[in-house]
Amino acid sequence: MLVSVVVPCYRSGATLPRLVEDLVQVLPGATTGFEIVLVVDGSPDDTWQVASELANKYGEVRAMRLARNYGQHNALIAGVRNARYEVVVTMDDDLQHPADQVPVLLRALTDDVDLVYGVPAEEEHGFARSFSSRLVKGALASAMAVRDARSISAFRAFRTFLRDGFDGLDGPHASVDVALSWSTTRIAQTTVRMEPRAAGQSNYTTWMLMKHSLTLITGYSVEPLRLVGYLGFICAVFGVGLFGVIIVKYVTGATTVAGFTTIASMVALFSGAQMLALGVLGEYVGRLHSGSMGRPTYVIRERTDVDAHPDIKREAD
Repeated sequence: MLVSVVVPCYRSGATLPRLVEDLVQVLPGATTGFEIVLVVDGSPDDTWQVASELANKYGEVRAMRLARNYGQHNALIAGVRNARYEVVVTMDDDLQHPADQVPVLLRALTDDVDLVYGVPAEEEHGFARSFSSRLVKGALASAMAVRDARSISAFRAFRTFLRDGFDGLDGPHASVDVALSWSTTRIAQTTVRMEPRAAGQSNYTTWMLMKHSLTLITGYSVEPLRLVGYLGFICAVFGVGLFGVIIVKYVTGATTVAGFTTIASMVALFSGAQMLALGVLGEYVGRLHSGSMGRPTYVIRERTDVDAHPDIKREAD
């Protein structure tokens, strides 16, 4: 089995050497050949320098540097599209995904499975972060009908042909897991050991995870539009019922001149429903506008494997 390991890198100059060294030691015993693709996602520190030095030191390592910070999923897509071998493994750069667990993923990628997620036996984050992570997975499971979404993790192994489902994926808002769900339903999970983050803090805050959840829902699903339709129907039924009550009171002479409470309640109810509907519609219009501008999923600034790409000329040429 030939394996491409794709690692999105951001502020990870301190952890990359150990990660690559561990992979170089472990993978020869689990594969017939491998490569390690380091995708530096516009990191402002020395991560690109470290990745370049590792590429020069190890023949199995390739490094590419994106023009700016595009986000983890965009960087993953860049790496996956440049993978050379039949199986792709994705993992984090902070040593939370131990190299010796990659063979566990590969063993779970049996003939009847195209995609395997490595899930921890226990939650490795705090309550707020874990709750936000479950919120994102819930959005994938409920709104987009992604199978086994609650088992999704950044530690994955999948067959490289699944990237054909990425062909139509463009724009700044990308999700590897949604794209993979378009390509296969042969998905499995396996329990792996996770380690504490070796250095620094995660760039995914609770707010960012919640924002990512909203992006997934509005970017890959029409479910919120359906919910707005349901809300409109409920409000319409409520309005008809309230109108009926008013008519009955008028016929029976039970009406009073004072009606401020009823009117204020109706205005508040329907105004709230209208604002909610406008907000959801505005999100979709904004997504359409953003996509129509032609914003790229990523742009590669430089790479260490220029010789492998004839269309890229060295300055010396």
